[in-house]
Amino acid sequence: MAFSEAFLQELIERNDIVDVVGSYVRLTKKSGANQFGLCPFHSEKTPSFSVTADKQIYHCFGCGKGGGVINFIMDVEGLSFRDAVEFLAKRVGMPMPEEENSGESLKRRRMLEANKEAARFFHSCLTGPLGQPAREYMAQRQISPATATRFGLGYAPDTWDSLREHLKSKGFSELELYDAGLLSTGKKGNHFDTYRNRLMFPVIDVRGDVIGFSGRALGDGEPKYLNSRETLVFNKSRNLFAMNLAKKSKSGYIILAEGNIDVVMMHQAGFDSAVASLGTSLTPEQARLISRYTNEVVIAYDSDGAGQKASQRAIGILEKLDVKVKVLSMNGAKDPDEYIKKRGAEAFRNLVEGSKNHIDFRLQSIEDKYDLGIDEQKVQFLKDATDMVARLPGAMERQVYAMRVASKTGLNADVVQQEVERCRRRIMKSARRQNEREISKPVKQAQPAEKDFRYENPESATAEEGIIRLMFLDQGLFRGKELPSPEEFTSPVLAKIYSALKEKFEQGGIISTATVSAVLEPKESALLASILQKPEMLRNGEQALNDYILRIRKQKELATAETDLVALANKFKETKGYGG
Repeated sequence: MAFSEAFLQELIERNDIVDVVGSYVRLTKKSGANQFGLCPFHSEKTPSFSVTADKQIYHCFGCGKGGGVINFIMDVEGLSFRDAVEFLAKRVGMPMPEEENSGESLKRRRMLEANKEAARFFHSCLTGPLGQPAREYMAQRQISPATATRFGLGYAPDTWDSLREHLKSKGFSELELYDAGLLSTGKKGNHFDTYRNRLMFPVIDVRGDVIGFSGRALGDGEPKYLNSRETLVFNKSRNLFAMNLAKKSKSGYIILAEGNIDVVMMHQAGFDSAVASLGTSLTPEQARLISRYTNEVVIAYDSDGAGQKASQRAIGILEKLDVKVKVLSMNGAKDPDEYIKKRGAEAFRNLVEGSKNHIDFRLQSIEDKYDLGIDEQKVQFLKDATDMVARLPGAMERQVYAMRVASKTGLNADVVQQEVERCRRRIMKSARRQNEREISKPVKQAQPAEKDFRYENPESATAEEGIIRLMFLDQGLFRGKELPSPEEFTSPVLAKIYSALKEKFEQGGIISTATVSAVLEPKESALLASILQKPEMLRNGEQALNDYILRIRKQKELATAETDLVALANKFKETKGYGG
């Protein structure tokens, strides 16, 4: 639906962007009117994510994301415009205006309702006569009934149409159930239940909605775990199993595991901050989700080679988010479930509290690859270890771990320290060169971060941006002036943004990030935010506006003259017979 400007304006006035963003991002650094933090949309170590209170916008100078408070919620929560508006309205207790159900928002709500009803059906099957196979498996894995209830576990019967018929009786169509991933299609086009003879784990997001399922095969079925396919409400790279429960933990850290059973058993043993990724290695999106609730993560992946490799990858992702990372070393057990069953919850608690920090873990992983009794392998260990230590940000950390490397190899600590600093100088020099190369590209710097919005005429586009910025900041400058038409703009995306602003100005409407974002795509809103971040001298606003208009029209004249010259040259060639 099209929300009224008055409603959207009140919404953003009651949802101050600094407060909203601050609940997701630690805003610590201030520069003028801007507050900075680590971007929640890409991995970085130096804050480049800016929030400007007076303009009520955010903009990342690293990845280019930006917009107003509604755009932020759309990006960070993965919501549509309508759902982001509803999210913010609920946040401040604003009633939503009366609306007709429409398009994507209706489809999304129906999908969530179908998932919720499916979860109820699976749970009723678990506790009923059909659930005997699942209850036997749970007894074997020592999952208690209370834990099953807490996680909403269920059972998908070993039939082809039980769920389909149940949900159809609740008013859902087969197409809706297929779109939700609850039904699959056979070779003849018929629909059947996606999950059969599986212990079912509902995947519940941090808002409490059932967005998908993970089913564990009870027999010889493959795959062992079957996760929901990507749908309008389920994206496995953006969600974590049990995050809805772990976010409430008072432990101060999140335990990151590989499997659903590991998570369930850890919660049952009292470790209520355990989560797991959904059939994938940890993704940057999942890491950013974790960082919203804690600044410390304990990695509890399987102790086999694959688990160790996954740990290394997760460390690399998490440390970019200013998150403290530790790694469990589960000697004598392959995973948390087995460790707890063998040694008990108290032993596992001691293991968690005494877990290695990620630097110790990585150094040990490098050492495990080499035989330090062989000189050639000792040299290779030193190369790998000093490179790892050289990349540590703190001088004290580098000194401590340089001494650790020296003690492992029997070398003088000063020698290793010198090699670490030499290696660091090389790394920093390479980074500076890369940065200088980027800075030395003025044409590229004038272009938007989004490659789809390349400016064909950067000179005119700079002036077009200026007009947009002035119209947003001081509409009084435009009263009584003959404004350029959007057709005079050389950039289609800037013409679209300007057209939206100009229309609201001429109709006496409200110009704000909320009212404009209602008619812009997210990438277009991000471009608008980047434009608004650029400085503008409002003290000389009228002169600046006149200059911008003049530059646009001059560039238009030059382009027209060039086109005319080309046309004249072509005509001359044809007249003289040179056109072949």
